[in-house]
Amino acid sequence: MAATEDDFADFVRVALPGLMRYGHALTGNPHDAADLVQTVLEKVGSRWSKISRTTEDPTAYVRKAMANAHISRWRRTRRETLLAEFPDVPAIPQQDRLENEPVWQALRDLPPRQRAVVVLRYYEGLSELEIAETLGVSCGTVKSQASKALTSLRKRLGETVEGGDA
Repeated sequence: MAATEDDFADFVRVALPGLMRYGHALTGNPHDAADLVQTVLEKVGSRWSKISRTTEDPTAYVRKAMANAHISRWRRTRRETLLAEFPDVPAIPQQDRLENEPVWQALRDLPPRQRAVVVLRYYEGLSELEIAETLGVSCGTVKSQASKALTSLRKRLGETVEGGDA
């Protein structure tokens, strides 16, 4: 049991920076990324002995779990939340340093699956086959999601450039 815990600790130590970057790109901010990574690593850690035996690439397994968890969270929270009363003191949001970057804004506005495909392809450098395996979809789905995402990004960024924001 101790060897399994040590193996998991070693895995986390090596993979954590990349998982945090991936989570940040998926969620759009570092705080949600940290929550996502922690949640997924808790689940993976409890099943690490089986995962490490049956999975060739544990990092790909964790990325897939992160993408699935993010999409599930997004589906649950995209509903409107109504308040009975307004708070007395307005909340002061913490600014992400990339908050006003046009590319970051456009990426954040993509649907979760399209964002995951773009991040895995252009940020993590995975092939279409690796992305398909990571997300548990076909290569055709990866291609169509990437095409839709790039079309959306081009349109959004073209409007930004034409509008004089860039």
